[in-house]
Amino acid sequence: MYVLAASAFIVAAVLGSAWITGQFTTPEVDRTHGYVSELAARDQPWSYLFRISDALSGLVCVLGVALVPRAEREWHGWLALAAYGLLTFAAGLFPLDCAALSDPGCGRDGLSIGHRAHLLAGTLATGAVLAAMALLAARWRARAAWLLSWLTLAATALTTAAVVAGSGVGLAHRAQLTLVAVWLVYVALRLILAERRPAGHGTPHVIEEGAGPAVLITAGPGGAWFHWDAVARALAGSRRVIRFDRPGLGLSPRSTAPPTLYAEVARLAALAPAHPEQVTVVAHGVSCWHAEAFARLHPLCVAQLVLVDPVCPDGRRPSAVARAAGGWLPALGGTWGATALARLVGPAAHRRLAGVPDPLGIYRMGKVPAAVAGEWLARRDMAADLRRIREDKPFPDVPVTVIGVDGRAGCAERLAADLRARLVRLPPDGRRLRPADPAAIVEAIATLPGNA
Repeated sequence: MYVLAASAFIVAAVLGSAWITGQFTTPEVDRTHGYVSELAARDQPWSYLFRISDALSGLVCVLGVALVPRAEREWHGWLALAAYGLLTFAAGLFPLDCAALSDPGCGRDGLSIGHRAHLLAGTLATGAVLAAMALLAARWRARAAWLLSWLTLAATALTTAAVVAGSGVGLAHRAQLTLVAVWLVYVALRLILAERRPAGHGTPHVIEEGAGPAVLITAGPGGAWFHWDAVARALAGSRRVIRFDRPGLGLSPRSTAPPTLYAEVARLAALAPAHPEQVTVVAHGVSCWHAEAFARLHPLCVAQLVLVDPVCPDGRRPSAVARAAGGWLPALGGTWGATALARLVGPAAHRRLAGVPDPLGIYRMGKVPAAVAGEWLARRDMAADLRRIREDKPFPDVPVTVIGVDGRAGCAERLAADLRARLVRLPPDGRRLRPADPAAIVEAIATLPGNA
């Protein structure tokens, strides 16, 4: 991510410096007294080239910000730099009508809204990049960052003074843009030389409550521990309930590797009580694959299974593209782009799919959408591994309850038949992140053989 973000900023600097060639291709623009943006004016011969360069420079700058790994207390500076990129893009979309300073006849017949929009976007972009320089320099405490910030501020002041005086605008403006490009390259070099931080660290988030026979709950795709609060409260009086968040979800840190079926089985085995005690595993959605594989690979550890709204693996072959993309997602989850995406869509998506509050703002964290996408991309590989496990390992003689939701219960029926399980049907409620009916899960555990 550091290298990709740095590359984006270098490309943005190069594209934003396309005006250097314009000194030779557009001699009508006064190099001493004319704006650099006059090269992209509508009446200039190479207008489209410079407009496209400016717009692409802004977009690539925004992409660079999105790829920067998130750092504490730096978001103000990166937000200002992203605003600079967006405003530069807007300035490329709305060019000047004519060479405002180089052409004495410019504006005699009035100026368009696009012309005025360009001037406004350019002014705001200058303010945004100066703010980004100052905020990041204050955070980094680097002499080079402060030097470039002060030089750019001085060049901006000279440009403003030249506009008022009506002379020398071109020289001051070119100096200002050169310093901005140099600063973008400096940011890129700083990212390349930055101290690398691991994509994930720390232990998984695990909650244990109650006493008695162990119940291990594994949430469905995108789920977190608090979606099972009702089930845990009902069971904690007579059971030891173990809940956890998979890597990147809930309060668990990001992982350095994409998810696999065998890794999830190992996680369940690590959280299950030591032999000879056995555990009841409650799984939801795709996590039912983890629970079934765990039962087949560790039959002596399992007392019973409760599979809620299971998903059936299809016969599609694993995708090398999905596997390669999944390898990048743990790193992407720690970027400013992932954080911005989570802030924009995470809370609304959670309300729609869960219907319960998010007490700690879990779904505003950038690691969560990356983890959800990573699990989705890994589904074909997990399904292929589950098919192989089914061929090699018989299912143990343990009681199983499959809880299906009307409207998507076809998989539940097939799985119940394959595992010789009891099938329970529930009415649909439109929720995907939490169980449809917590009381039905508690009842299923209580009525399974050996729980009377």
